[in-house]
Amino acid sequence: MPNPSAATPQPLNPDEEALVRALGQVMHVLPRAIDADMVGDRQLPLTEYTALMNLSETPDRRMRMNELAGLCYLSLSGMTRTIIRLETQGLVRRERCEEDARGWNAVLTDAGYARLQESWPSHLAAVRRRFLQHLEGFDLAQLARAFQEAGRAEPTV
Repeated sequence: MPNPSAATPQPLNPDEEALVRALGQVMHVLPRAIDADMVGDRQLPLTEYTALMNLSETPDRRMRMNELAGLCYLSLSGMTRTIIRLETQGLVRRERCEEDARGWNAVLTDAGYARLQESWPSHLAAVRRRFLQHLEGFDLAQLARAFQEAGRAEPTV
């Protein structure tokens, strides 16, 4: 199989360059803007909201900490700090994994689920205002597929 990095790279055309730069800006600015909107509304910070959202989507509202970290795009230590903050508020609890005593599960409490539901309108409004309104007229399903495919690309070392 040919090595794609061995071929002479073609320069980006102006539209490609603009898209790559804009995507970098969105990846940096958008989460901060949504977080600021939610905190300004006295709701959960985005990182905590995302952790609770992912836990709420599992059948038993529990997940291994390392899996949750991956879904939240955090390191395991970053996820642990987030879960500790949520645990002190009674929104989650940590439990030893039954199948592996070395691992920990994060478990969404009823209070955590209620807090997630309370924060949902603020999150929804921020996502619509900060992101989706700028994509009117685009094929969102096609855009989502393209982003998902690009997100699957594993870095090579």
